[in-house]
Amino acid sequence: MRLFTIALAILLTGCTGLPKGIEPVQSFELEPYLGKWYEIARLDHRFERGLSNVTAEYTPKESGGVVVKNRGYLASKEKWKEATGKAKFKSDESVGHLLVSFFGPIYGSYVIFELDNYQHAFISGSNTKSLWFLSRTPTVTDAKKEEFLSRAEELGFKVEELIWVDQSSPE
Repeated sequence: MRLFTIALAILLTGCTGLPKGIEPVQSFELEPYLGKWYEIARLDHRFERGLSNVTAEYTPKESGGVVVKNRGYLASKEKWKEATGKAKFKSDESVGHLLVSFFGPIYGSYVIFELDNYQHAFISGSNTKSLWFLSRTPTVTDAKKEEFLSRAEELGFKVEELIWVDQSSPE
């Protein structure tokens, strides 16, 4: 049993770390980060596969931490999908490294590594297989897209596999 506990601790710690070469933003403030964000681009993963019109909304929890509400449209089934989770700071609240959970006690890294005046955010998970580009608006300039692509490629993300999220309203 002790070996299992150690193995589980190592596994869970690995999901809450930082990808090599990525540093979370410093002087982070939660209050201006709260609210609605639009997903501009992402690397594919099973939880968002096939979704368009994806948004994330962050609201404070009374007990501390953050409520995370993700929403997206699944055109193949003509319905909206929604998931609500929770987030807490990995350590220091002035560092953009949070832990997010949609599945009870299992948390994963949410690393904000670029933050443009709380209008655009570049986010990774615990490795370079997870990447998101969020914006306060459903569209961004070509220059901002190029900045995201350049930074992501520099950090070792597979930018050729990015999904550019359709943010036009579903019919």
